[in-house]
Amino acid sequence: MINLLKKIFNLGPKVDYNELIAAGAVIVDVRTKGEFDSGHIKGAINLPLQTLEQNLGKLKKDKPVITCCASGMRSSSARGFLKSKGYEVYNGGSWVSLKNKIGK
Repeated sequence: MINLLKKIFNLGPKVDYNELIAAGAVIVDVRTKGEFDSGHIKGAINLPLQTLEQNLGKLKKDKPVITCCASGMRSSSARGFLKSKGYEVYNGGSWVSLKNKIGK
């Protein structure tokens, strides 16, 4: 029961995003191009959620992926989709929050 609650509320082990980036992780911002153009994390790639499936070829399965968006909702959806395709994925939540966590 505890593990289920941890899973539901995302209370598992804390993710070290800087460590993931050092290991070659790619930050994928799934907001629209307009949202991305108004501000984003340096080095992130913009693959809007609605185009993610057509753009899978731009992501390598041998590198972790960190998803982000405006609030964490779309990045959570993107995480689920990418995991179902065999990627190692972490939901970074909102891009502003993730930017603060990684100091970029």
